[in-house]
Amino acid sequence: MAKYQKSLIAVDLSQESSEVIERGLAVSNGCHAALLHVIEPLTFAYGGDIPMDLSEVQEQLQNQAQEKLHKLAAQHGIKAEDCQVVVGQPASEIHRIADEAEVDLIIVGSHGRSGLALLLGSTSNGVLHGANCDVLAVRVHPSE
Repeated sequence: MAKYQKSLIAVDLSQESSEVIERGLAVSNGCHAALLHVIEPLTFAYGGDIPMDLSEVQEQLQNQAQEKLHKLAAQHGIKAEDCQVVVGQPASEIHRIADEAEVDLIIVGSHGRSGLALLLGSTSNGVLHGANCDVLAVRVHPSE
């Protein structure tokens, strides 16, 4: 089995993100790793229900996410230039970034949902079913 050359670790910036990064770095065995966080546009959540410009709020969310991602990266020895925050639908953005960067392993966290939450789908499931490379779904356990 060939060794992975490039990995993309997609995190949601929750408390469990460190667990996903640690497992991803261990499995990818020292290959080049990049971090990605995808923010869904506020218009996805609110649609046209709020008659106001949300661009300033969206920009603040992106800046906060960038700060958090850089802190996580530093804690795990990943360079700031290997971090990216993008806005869009998470699974499709992860696919796009992975394809552009020609990664051979995508690492995502999985909360192991069941029932209605499973039927509604999850990011890790969406990534798995559209990826052009291997995908590792790290089972995370929410902090109590």
